[in-house]
Amino acid sequence: MTYRSLLVHLDASPQCSARVDVAIRLAKSLDCHLVGLAPTGLIDLPVSIAGAASLDQFSVLAWDSLRQQADRATVRFSEACSAAGLKSFESVADDSDEARSLVRHVHCSDLAILGQVDPATAAHKLSQAIVEQVVLQSARPSLILPYVGTFERLGSRVMVAWDDSREAARAVADALPLLQRAERVQIVSWNESAQQSESSLPMRLDALHHWLMWHGVSADLRIESTGIAIAEAMLSSAADAGVDLIVMGAYGHSRWSELVLGGATRGLMASMTVPVLMSH
Repeated sequence: MTYRSLLVHLDASPQCSARVDVAIRLAKSLDCHLVGLAPTGLIDLPVSIAGAASLDQFSVLAWDSLRQQADRATVRFSEACSAAGLKSFESVADDSDEARSLVRHVHCSDLAILGQVDPATAAHKLSQAIVEQVVLQSARPSLILPYVGTFERLGSRVMVAWDDSREAARAVADALPLLQRAERVQIVSWNESAQQSESSLPMRLDALHHWLMWHGVSADLRIESTGIAIAEAMLSSAADAGVDLIVMGAYGHSRWSELVLGGATRGLMASMTVPVLMSH
């Protein structure tokens, strides 16, 4: 198994350049195609009969601005790919809602490369919702990069968060191309209290260990007890072990028309210090 096509989200954020650099390095190391996608997003206008003419004029100007912004992002992406000597790439500016565009396009790629949203930005909640929708709605895994850092090394020391769930199993399978190239892989399960214990967990970890061996991945196993939130425990373990990639299942459910992330997933997305590969 390998990745043959990656997709990176292009936007106007200051973090986009670093995200593209990571995507290019990953595409070169895997010798695969890279797609740079710049969705324009949509304009929501209030309904006003009296101001219809002015709203129409504003809509045209705003739409032109969004399209120009997307076009500039694709030009910068193409220039960066050419300068890096990437053999196969394409850029796409899509006149569409951002989340829907990303979900639709990544269905024809193997991995989406997204960015954690800087909480200091004005549109933080809206941008964060886009990332969450892609993670939960896409049929492909998402690699999310923290908004701070350059990540010269990615995937050399990997920590897999394992709880024997469908989501965790999906994430491990989706991450195989990176796990097979890693220098060290750690599989870690957490008990949320010292008193809590799952008797079947060691046996299930052993089964996962053998399955990974059949795919050419050698991994270390351990079970940790923690009295803090799982997201905090993950990041603490990652820091102690010098991990440069976390692999985990993404949990979420629908509440009315809203997609709601699980607590550990939301906590990690808010506080991540290293890149995280998530699958739902």
